[in-house]
Amino acid sequence: MHPARWGAAYGNSWRTTNDIADNWDSMIATADQNEVWAEYARPGGWNDPDMLEVGNGGMTDSEYVVHFSLWAISKAPLIIGCDVRHMSQETYAILANKEVVAVNQDPLGVQGKKVRMEGSSEVWAAPLSEYRTAVVLLNRHATDEATITAHWDDIGLPAGTPVAARDLWQHQTLGAAFTDKISADVAPHACKMFLLQPITTPLR
Repeated sequence: MHPARWGAAYGNSWRTTNDIADNWDSMIATADQNEVWAEYARPGGWNDPDMLEVGNGGMTDSEYVVHFSLWAISKAPLIIGCDVRHMSQETYAILANKEVVAVNQDPLGVQGKKVRMEGSSEVWAAPLSEYRTAVVLLNRHATDEATITAHWDDIGLPAGTPVAARDLWQHQTLGAAFTDKISADVAPHACKMFLLQPITTPLR
């Protein structure tokens, strides 16, 4: 029986996957395997898809941003796996992104899931406290840029809800309010991560 089914009775986290390796295919496969068990995660008991490979050199910085974004929205334990004595500034910027870490540590404690898949494009979403929502627009394609859209009915927001959107990697609040959807052009093997805050509190 998978540890996600019984782990909460004995501990605060449990491995959901095989060991991760420091490459794109392993990282993405691990995220996919962990997502299957999302319903079993909650405050006090977390799915663990293995440690972070950020900074170990087997992926590009953009791929490591995807890695950290998916672990964060999945509420996975953020266990640093590189040598912190010798990390680059780029690695530090990824691991020390307070806004992304805050998504991981949100007190609502609901693991994010895939809510839309179209070819190599995916939308991951997680409800957060204070009626907020975290969204990752993920382009799994190796060579082609993609325009990816998160629709409100996919991510659990009522239709027509106006939201303010903050880009958590650019550390910028986007200028216009969004209603019904948010889209972005995403480079290959990359992602965008947004925090959506309703401008008026929706009924849920």
